[in-house]
Amino acid sequence: METTQEKISLLKEMISFALIDGELHDREYDFIEIVAYELGIDKETLHKLYENKGEVNIIKDELNRICQFYRLALLMRSDDVLHERERVKINEIGINMGLDPYAMKRVLKLIEDSPNHMVDGQTLIRLFSEQLN
Repeated sequence: METTQEKISLLKEMISFALIDGELHDREYDFIEIVAYELGIDKETLHKLYENKGEVNIIKDELNRICQFYRLALLMRSDDVLHERERVKINEIGINMGLDPYAMKRVLKLIEDSPNHMVDGQTLIRLFSEQLN
């Protein structure tokens, strides 16, 4: 992630996705707050993003698109409730990012089957790289 604007755009997308079921759960908020901290975005700026939902910028780098898809998938599972609207929206977002639908499906299945809803980074990259060979 290079610019603050790109980081803010990622957080906007996560906030929008978290609200897709009509409610922001505490665990979703906590997860977004952790990501904001890791990106170097302060709490005040983060809170303003909840009020000012704006346009989301397209991520140019494929690795960053994969990371963002994974963040959204983790966010989707953070409240332990999987809504159909979330499932549809994450697929729509991934396709709009230009990610491989087959790889996305496999990643979501691995996350669902994992006891802690996590997938290691090497597996994640491998799944998206398989289609490139």
